[in-house]
Amino acid sequence: MKFAGRLVAGTVLVLVATMAVVVLAADRALRADLEHDLRVEIEREAQLVRDALPDSSDDWQAAVARLAGASEHRITLIDTTGRVVGESQAPDGGMAVIPNQGERPEVLEALAGRVGSSRRLSATTDIFALYAAIPGGPGVVRIASDLTVVDRMIRTAQRSVLGAALFALVIGVLLATLAGRSIARPLHQITTAAQAMTQGTPPRFPRSSVPDIDTLVQALREMHEQLGSRFAELQQEQAESAALVNAMVEGVIASDGRGRIVRANPAARQLLGYGNETLPDLEQLFRVKAAREVVVDVLAGAPVLDRELELDSRTLLVNARPLPGGGAVLVLHDLTTMRRLETVRADFVANVSHELKTPLTSISGYAETLLSDPPDAATTRRFLETIHSNARRMQHLVDDQLDLARIESGRWQPRIEALDTAATARDAWAACADRAAAKGVRYAQEVEAGAATLPVDADAIRQVLVNLFDNAIRHTPAGGAITLSARARGAGIELAVADTGSGIGHEHLPRIFERFYRADPSRSRAEGGTGLGLAIVKHFIEAHKGTVRSESTVGRGTTIAVWVPGLRGGEWNGE
Repeated sequence: MKFAGRLVAGTVLVLVATMAVVVLAADRALRADLEHDLRVEIEREAQLVRDALPDSSDDWQAAVARLAGASEHRITLIDTTGRVVGESQAPDGGMAVIPNQGERPEVLEALAGRVGSSRRLSATTDIFALYAAIPGGPGVVRIASDLTVVDRMIRTAQRSVLGAALFALVIGVLLATLAGRSIARPLHQITTAAQAMTQGTPPRFPRSSVPDIDTLVQALREMHEQLGSRFAELQQEQAESAALVNAMVEGVIASDGRGRIVRANPAARQLLGYGNETLPDLEQLFRVKAAREVVVDVLAGAPVLDRELELDSRTLLVNARPLPGGGAVLVLHDLTTMRRLETVRADFVANVSHELKTPLTSISGYAETLLSDPPDAATTRRFLETIHSNARRMQHLVDDQLDLARIESGRWQPRIEALDTAATARDAWAACADRAAAKGVRYAQEVEAGAATLPVDADAIRQVLVNLFDNAIRHTPAGGAITLSARARGAGIELAVADTGSGIGHEHLPRIFERFYRADPSRSRAEGGTGLGLAIVKHFIEAHKGTVRSESTVGRGTTIAVWVPGLRGGEWNGE
C-alpha cells in the first residue's frame, strides 16, 4: 500500500477507535448521570409518598394508586416483614401473589433505617427498573422507575454522537487524504529523484512546505553532489588505472572469484594470441600444463612468484597473486627477446672468439718467426703481407660488428633520398671491380624504367650492394658473371644480385643471413669473408622497412634480392 493509502487507512482506524472509545465512554457516563438523577428524583418522590400516606392502612392502596397515577412511577409499600401491603401495579391475583420483598437489597437498607437503591429486572412486571426505598409508612416506601426511558435517552444521545462522529470521520478522511497527497507527492518525487541518481541521470528534487521533507531533500541533494564528485574521481582513477595497465608492456590478467576474466590488457591478449576475442575462464586460458598449474595454485590462494614458462614459441615470466575478495591477478613478462638476445650474445662471443682466433694465431705465429729467426727479405715481405692481410680481416670483422650493433641498437635511422639506381649500382661495383677483373668475372646490370629512382639511404644501400657484390665475387669462379637487376615490384623496388657461382644447398638457405653462418666455412675463411656481410644486408634493408630473399641452385649460382618501399606521391612509402 502506498504512503497516502497508509496515511488515510491509519487516520480512519484512529478516528474509528477514537469514536468507539468516545461512544462507549459517553454511554457509560451518560447512563451513570441519568440513573443518578433518576435515583435522586425517585428518592425525593418516595419521601413525598411517605408524607402523603393516610393514617389508616385501609386507605393505603387507594392512595398508592392515586399517587402513582400522578408520578407515573411504580409505588410499593412493604411492611417490616417484607410483605407487600400496597402496590400501584398490583397483579390480577392481588398482592397475595407478590413474593416477599424482605430480601431485596434496597428493602434491607430501608429496614436498617437508611435509603436503599438497586437496579434489576422486576419479577412482578418483568421490566428492568431502578428502585429507591426509604424507611416509613408500614415499614418501607419504595419507588420503582422503568429504565427503558433512560435507554431511549441514551440511544438518542448515541445517535447524535454517532452522527457527529461519522461527520468527523468523513472530514478526517478528507483531511487525511489531502495531507497524504501533499506529503506523498514530494515523497514520490524524492523516489523518482533517487531512481534517477541510481541510473546516472540528473535528478529533479521537489520543493515541499513540510520542514522534515525539505530537510530530507536537502540531505539527498548534498548526497547527490558528493556522490557525483566521488564518482567522477573514481572514474578518473579507473581511467588512469586502465590507461596505465593498457600501456604496460607486461601482460596483466585479472579474474574474479569464479575464475572469470574481468580484465586483460592488450599486451596479455597479444602474448596469448587472442586478439579481440572473448577470453575463456582463467582455468581454460592456458593450454600448457605448467601454466595451468600456476592458475590452480593462485586460485587456491597461494602466490606464484617468478615462474618461467615456455608458452608456444615464447618464454614468459609469470607472477600471480590471489586477491583478498577472491580471484587473482597474473602478470606475464615476455622474456623471449631477452632469451634470444642472450643466446645471440653467447653465440656472438663464441663466433667472434672463433673468427678472431685464426687471424690472431696467424699474426702471432708469423710475428714470432720474424722475431726469433729473421728470414730473407722475400720471406719477410711475404710474412708481413700475411700479417697485414689478417689484421685487415680482423679490422673488417670489427667494423662489420660495429655496423650491426649500431643498427640493432636503434641509434641509426635511414636518411631517405631519391638516388639514381643505375649510377648507385655502378658506384658500388667500382669498389669491387678490381677483384672481379683479377678473377675474370664479368658484370652487367639491368634497370627497368619503373625502378630508375631508388628511395634509400645512400651510404646504407652502397654498403648493401658492396657486400652483395663482394659475396658474389668470392663464390663465382673465373669466367663467371654477376648481374644486378632492378625492377618495380608491388609498392616498392627490388634489387637482385645474381651470380653463376657454386650455389648454396637448400638446407643452408634459411640461415645464410645469420651472423657468422657459412655454408662452406673453410672456403669462406680462405677467401677473407667475415661471415657478417649478409647479416648486415638484412639489417640495413629491414631498417628501410624492406625484405630480403635468396634463391640458389648448387652448381648454377645464387640470387640475393632485396626489396625496399618506393615513392608515393613524391613521398617515401615506408611506414
